[in-house]
Amino acid sequence: MPQQSTKGPRLTIIGGGAAGFFLAVNVKRMVPTLEVTICERRRKVLAKVEVSGGGRCNCTNTFEEIGDLRQAYPRGASLLKRLFRRFGPKETYEWFERHGVPLTVQEDQCVFPQAQDSHAIIDCLVGEARRLGVRIRTDCEIDVNALLDGEASDHPCFADADFVAVTIGGTPRRNGCVPSLFTFNIHDEALQRLMGTVVEDCIVSIPGTKMRAQGALLVTHWGMSGPAILRLSSYAARMLADNEYRLPLIVNWVGETNAEEVRGALVACLGENAQKQMANIRPFGLPSRLWEYLLRKASVADKRCAEASRKDINRLTELLTADPYSIAGRCHHKEEFVTCGGVSIDDVDRDTLESKRTPNLFFAGEVLDIDGITGGFNLQAAWTTAYTVAEAIRDRV
Repeated sequence: MPQQSTKGPRLTIIGGGAAGFFLAVNVKRMVPTLEVTICERRRKVLAKVEVSGGGRCNCTNTFEEIGDLRQAYPRGASLLKRLFRRFGPKETYEWFERHGVPLTVQEDQCVFPQAQDSHAIIDCLVGEARRLGVRIRTDCEIDVNALLDGEASDHPCFADADFVAVTIGGTPRRNGCVPSLFTFNIHDEALQRLMGTVVEDCIVSIPGTKMRAQGALLVTHWGMSGPAILRLSSYAARMLADNEYRLPLIVNWVGETNAEEVRGALVACLGENAQKQMANIRPFGLPSRLWEYLLRKASVADKRCAEASRKDINRLTELLTADPYSIAGRCHHKEEFVTCGGVSIDDVDRDTLESKRTPNLFFAGEVLDIDGITGGFNLQAAWTTAYTVAEAIRDRV
């Protein structure tokens, strides 16, 4: 009699990024008999993890400053709220520490490896995958269009696997997907000469809309960057794309929305320094170069504090709280790339992330229409959705 095959069920994971590896490691631990293969089209796996957080890997966030998940996830908040009950930021923190990666929490609630090196996360995931017997294939080009469209029951991947999971990350070339998390080009030579200037607490907004974000702002040689700008780019990703990245921008340099309070504080500061040149004071703790730039913009750079007229004070108050600019394009945020759009949440089962059209086809990570602001939120979505798919496949097996 011929021997019966002892091969177990097979899973093919398309995409060797954060979600792909986290899915592979966890599902293999849950179902040791499952044959798991990761297929990555590049020569290098976990490339985005390597550059995330400036090479330090902002792997999650405590969420302690997030009152509503929509603050962190412009798209996908309701689904993640559901999935976080099973595997959220607390479980992520414990998972990495349990697997030999000590973590640390910054003042802004961002979580990094104590080593301050993304390779701590990469080595953990790749090492665990190899230890568990996950097969890793690179330079592996697979046409995923049919899979992304959900009409994939006859896709070649299913000839070699019982389950297929797509974890390819953002899909910027597909219809309906647009970039998110990017910096702004602003054609203002006087502003650009302030490159390197950081203002710790700004509010940036698109006038005439509810799109606004608060946080640190960095002036660059091309325009503006920093957490405040990156958050606004995420919130307004679709609107900016629809307008070809040409929209007005308002900057509140002092992080205070009550203009009268700002005016009062400015008057008090000028009164306390009446005999000084206005350029020699630093109201609101603003960087001196920025304050001098605003003085020139208000045409009062050569005046003493006592010489400031009511009109001068009103103009400065306006610039401090509602300084207008024009967005003239976008730049990538270093090598990180996040997209708004992807496989619609309506097309997957909200408990398993399985395709509603094709049985045994799952999605995890940014390939779904889920994206977050900067601060570890996108990687947390990857860990959570990957773990969800791992549990779903475990239960199916």
